[in-house]
Amino acid sequence: MPDPTRTPSEPIDGAAILDTLHAALTRYVILPSAEAVDAVALWIAATHAQPAWAHAPRLVIRAPEKRCGKSRLLDVVEGCCHNPLITVNASPAAVYRAIGTDNPPTLLVDEADTIFGGKNADANEDLRGLLNAGHQRNRPAIRWDAGTQRLEKIPTFAMAALAGIGAMPDTIEDRAVVVRMRRRAPGETVAPYRHRRDGPALRAIAQRLTVWLGANLAALEAAEPPMPVEDRAADTWEPLVAVADLAGGTWPTRARHAVTTLTAEADEAGNVSTRVRLLADVRTAFTVLGDPPAASTHDLLAALNGDDEAPWAGFGPTGLTGKRLGDLLREFGITSTTIRFPVGQAKGYTREAFTDAWNRYCPAPSVPSVPPSFPQVIPGTDYPPGTDRSVPPTPPSRAPGTHQSVPAHQSVPHLTRQNELGTDGTDTPRRHVTHRRP
Repeated sequence: MPDPTRTPSEPIDGAAILDTLHAALTRYVILPSAEAVDAVALWIAATHAQPAWAHAPRLVIRAPEKRCGKSRLLDVVEGCCHNPLITVNASPAAVYRAIGTDNPPTLLVDEADTIFGGKNADANEDLRGLLNAGHQRNRPAIRWDAGTQRLEKIPTFAMAALAGIGAMPDTIEDRAVVVRMRRRAPGETVAPYRHRRDGPALRAIAQRLTVWLGANLAALEAAEPPMPVEDRAADTWEPLVAVADLAGGTWPTRARHAVTTLTAEADEAGNVSTRVRLLADVRTAFTVLGDPPAASTHDLLAALNGDDEAPWAGFGPTGLTGKRLGDLLREFGITSTTIRFPVGQAKGYTREAFTDAWNRYCPAPSVPSVPPSFPQVIPGTDYPPGTDRSVPPTPPSRAPGTHQSVPAHQSVPHLTRQNELGTDGTDTPRRHVTHRRP
């Protein structure tokens, strides 16, 4: 469709079109950041060039509560995106038929939390699988057609936006540009949106996007823009950055800034799977236990279930169990074994068994080391730098019943013969010592 705002000889100014789209978004919706506005604008534009993409990024619009503007943002997205198909509920079969064409619509799902949350989660597992598969081209759904006695391949590739309260399934958010909406603060105002009155202006922007990007599909398909992220994040954001590079002006820089900002927000929000969260919490449990070379299953479960800010206490009437712990860790090749502890034998895990999984899935943040030239102790003394040497240091104490000195700040664990986890008769006999008063 020709652009009514330009003459045939006039080149298309993609940056100006994106600026107009940006202004429309900020007119009707308060988004959480400038980077979020840029990301949504570029995602909308990318829907008009679906044939060029190898990946179809999802747009997740989530909010902590009602009245945060998520549905209004979806209204504006509907007005400006390519061939919108909006729904608040749909069967997987209907969605398959709707997007299984050479020119699929842009699927818009409002109130997606009612589809994927609570008791509906299992019932809509097929829909989640469709949305996951449709992120990448050439991932069709295969069904058996009883009428023709043939296998039927149904395309799943299509751009999709989902709006709802709370997080979407992690497999969807991992393939999405995630925008976290918030309620308007006092003094923040937007123009009221009326579909009949404001819709035509938004569709005019959509027509301009179609003309501009449709004329550049070959260039967009061949584009390999430098990306500030890697792996799946790069796959998800690449169409948006390619559109920004095509537009020029300030958009290439703004697009990459949006990539790094929103990706960092997603990482900080802890959008990780249950198993990866467990790996990180087990590492914390080992630290709480004093970083022993091995820990019993009993002690690890006590530490995990005792963390009030972790989800493990809610895994059943007694919290996370040894069996469930083993099932979750087995996916990483980590299994329990019988270990001899000072109090006896018990099932447990060695710290070394977790090292590879920790490095791969939840690497610890690096801590800057102190340069070797930094003076740790004042030369010729036993005092740390800055110590007031007019006050003698606290002498070391001695552990009861030993001749070993123990630093004053270090507590000395009391000896015990209690053997709750071990096998009867495995405790090492200890000589009873009677201390007499002087």
